[in-house]
Amino acid sequence: DGWLAYVQHYFVAGWIPPAKLARSYEIAKRDDGLYAGYVRIPLGSIDPGKSTSVTVSMYAGPQEQRRLSTVAPGFDLVVDYGWLTVIAWPLFWLLGKFHDLAGNWGVAIILLTVLIKLIFYPLSAAQYRSMAKMKLITPRLTKIREMYEHDRNKMNQAMMELYKKEKINPVAGCWPVLIQIPVFFALYKVLFITIEMRHAPFFGWIRDLAAPDPTSIVNLFGLLPFPAPDFVHLGVWPIIMGITMFVQMKMNPAPPDPVQAQIFTFMPIVFTFMLGSFPAGLVIYWAWNNVLSMAQQWAIMRRMGVKAT
Repeated sequence: DGWLAYVQHYFVAGWIPPAKLARSYEIAKRDDGLYAGYVRIPLGSIDPGKSTSVTVSMYAGPQEQRRLSTVAPGFDLVVDYGWLTVIAWPLFWLLGKFHDLAGNWGVAIILLTVLIKLIFYPLSAAQYRSMAKMKLITPRLTKIREMYEHDRNKMNQAMMELYKKEKINPVAGCWPVLIQIPVFFALYKVLFITIEMRHAPFFGWIRDLAAPDPTSIVNLFGLLPFPAPDFVHLGVWPIIMGITMFVQMKMNPAPPDPVQAQIFTFMPIVFTFMLGSFPAGLVIYWAWNNVLSMAQQWAIMRRMGVKAT
């Protein structure tokens, strides 16, 4: 059994011999540098004057997973998510269910974001509680830094004693973020690879969730009389994502180290430019995820008596 296929972004071409028919496969590099794939099927002995034939199906078309699964067993695996497959496949399945419900892939992404936030809520709540405690002791940490400005060992020792006294683990808030990173990259693979997102509209100016936001803030304000080059291409949704990221970071406790504080201040700017070339669907997911995170964090901090900003 089996098949041989060549995969291109969004499309695939493959030979699918009949099941339970002996075959062998060969990949050869040609003189012109291209590669040729062969499916060899033995026909056995043929008597003089006789003929025989075998029919081999060929699929050439889009990598639509529901269609591929009907072509041959395992043929839908040509949609390759790499080592993130174990996460990406369930995400795509959920996206498909939400799309069937909403009729819009962009809305499906938003609904999936809500579901992911609900699943990770216990971890996020623990993270935000840890941040709230850190924000409460920030003035005391600043005082320790000023007191032991020229003695780093005593500074670190005093900080650790304060953490121990207040029962705070300074790295506890990092684990929920690290655990969610594979989910983010798996969703990126889903949005980037699956043809279902290609030319799928959202609302307004987003007509292709698999392509970057086509708008440019630079040109919207008439700052340039020509299309903005790639390095200043900032669509509306990347800007929204950057603003929500900036607000969310302002809700977090400021790092006691001034250098770290500056790095965190510039991170939203860096990510805004970086995500300007990412698929619009992924940027919408990230922006909406930030909004939900801010709402969760604000509610938890308010419950603990901590000012969110």
